[in-house]
Amino acid sequence: MNHAMRIADSDELKFSSSLLSFKGTTQALLKACHQKDATNSEIARLIQTDPVLCSYLIHLVNVSNQATHVVTSLSEAVSLVGIPVIKQLAIGFSLIDQFRSGSANGFDYQEFWSHSLLMALAMQELGKTARICTQDELFACGLMARIGCLALATTHPDKYAALIIKQKQNSSISLATLEQQYLQTDHNELTATLLSDFGLPKILVEAVYYHEVPAESGFSEGSYPFQLVNLIHLAKQIADFGLASESERTVRISELMLLSGKIGLDTESFGNLIDQITQEWHAYGKILQIETINLPSFHNMLSASVPYLEMTTSDAPWKVLLVEDDPFGLETAEEVLADMLGYTVFSATNGKQALSLAMDIMPHIIVTDWAMPVMDGLALTRALRTTAWGQNMYIIMLTGYEDDKKIVEAFEAGVNDYMTKPVNVPAFRARLHAAWHYRKLQEAWERDQLHLKRFAAELAVTNHKLKHDALTDMLTGIPNRRAGMKALTGAWNSANRSGQSIAVMLIDIDHFKKINDTYGHAIGDRVLKEVATSIRNITRKGEIFCRIGGEEFLMICPNGCTDAKSAFPLAERLRQHVKMQEINIDETRIQISISIGIALKDAGMKSDEQLVKAADRALYAAKNAGRDRVYLAIENQLISSNFC
Repeated sequence: MNHAMRIADSDELKFSSSLLSFKGTTQALLKACHQKDATNSEIARLIQTDPVLCSYLIHLVNVSNQATHVVTSLSEAVSLVGIPVIKQLAIGFSLIDQFRSGSANGFDYQEFWSHSLLMALAMQELGKTARICTQDELFACGLMARIGCLALATTHPDKYAALIIKQKQNSSISLATLEQQYLQTDHNELTATLLSDFGLPKILVEAVYYHEVPAESGFSEGSYPFQLVNLIHLAKQIADFGLASESERTVRISELMLLSGKIGLDTESFGNLIDQITQEWHAYGKILQIETINLPSFHNMLSASVPYLEMTTSDAPWKVLLVEDDPFGLETAEEVLADMLGYTVFSATNGKQALSLAMDIMPHIIVTDWAMPVMDGLALTRALRTTAWGQNMYIIMLTGYEDDKKIVEAFEAGVNDYMTKPVNVPAFRARLHAAWHYRKLQEAWERDQLHLKRFAAELAVTNHKLKHDALTDMLTGIPNRRAGMKALTGAWNSANRSGQSIAVMLIDIDHFKKINDTYGHAIGDRVLKEVATSIRNITRKGEIFCRIGGEEFLMICPNGCTDAKSAFPLAERLRQHVKMQEINIDETRIQISISIGIALKDAGMKSDEQLVKAADRALYAAKNAGRDRVYLAIENQLISSNFC
């Protein structure tokens, strides 16, 4: 487990001891789960007494593709899910039943469970996409990912209620920071402690601990823990989004889209995923008697119109250009605009003067008379509409004309509204208010357009990165299995056309599981990166080196290896190069060795798949012979480099 993660100590565990007391079916089920000789049938009989757990298990098995047929038997469901997960689910549902309410008045228990259920379902559905953990385990993990909050609210009701209020008043300070400041622990530490006690795998516990701020985990990009902690982070963001107010959802939606792009989901796929999650949320909310929120479809939320904006006194004064050659009309209009509505008014006496002034001040609204000397209002409107900067100005025409043809001419020239003289003051105010709303909506639309352009640019970058990531192992930075298999097919076809040879090497880090178990996954990831970098640095031109999974690598050697005499020296050079290097991580020194299996293309092979299988047989022989050695598969024989 990452050395930076802090687990609550024995004193802090006193805070959460009340959460470990279970009754009835759950107690009996946990007791049975701890018995080594407990059968699936016995576990199933206990589950039958809990309708919620029973219905969930059957549903889970049938939607998670664990079975090839519809499962109706509880015993079969228990067998497919596994007793450890049964235990975790039983604990989760029991906690919901026991803590529907409590003494912490500032802690919303229903909202907590609603958020937890939505997060659990989000993790379950995301698990289907990412395929990095079993869905049932992810559900249990999501349901209890913030159980430390419940522990603190239960054991420190008054203090915790005060902390929640304090955090809402100043959202720049995280809840965990306040918890540490006032309670000397935080919900992440308690959650990690409880999840460990509940039997969740260490790697899940570690990912939950860091899920609020994944960047602090220190996990290597592309590694299994890195993917897991970011999956949990996305699930929490989905849960936060689901319980947010309508205005908050508008703000959160773009961040969600960017996060979804990082796991390879386009807008349509992610929208369908969110809708599926919310449907499950409502269904399970009814079963568990947990309140949920009726959300619009994700597509509707994404394309929601800009909220209606009202004028407030706090808005900065709008600039209005008043174009009027009549002194009395100018004075009347200025009184309405400046004194009654609070606009900043600029004035001009003809269209030519107004055009020059408009370029300088960029007014929001132009109120212009039609008949004026030098340049009339119609000519001014046409001149403005030919410029890029004048396109969005709202133009109100004042005219003594009541002829329909004149009015049509004005609108065709580009005016937005008109009023006949003499001006009716209440009507004028109403028209100006409509103009104000039009400009506010227009500005909101322009902001949204800029936001969408930025989002599109970010999405384009993300898509480009995804294309790169699709062929790159994110942990080591070398080509991944997909890229390697594609390169191998190309090399195989080229060899068939040219009649030349091709060799492949499967390279495996010896005792890698022991490294992970001894030093933790973070150190294991560093070892993988060091070995990959070491081999890549001595790879010759034309050779292709990639990671095909776990601690196993593939090297493709076109043309250069035709027999054992040419293949063995290359493999031995790789083996000795890695063995000579000591990997130093902090104060830890790790000596690494590798085993290599080689295969050469021969006439009897029909596909590149057979070539890889032959190399795999050779690798197995090398490991079976004691590791740290090289074997070659040739003409159905397995030969060690020691004999050449």
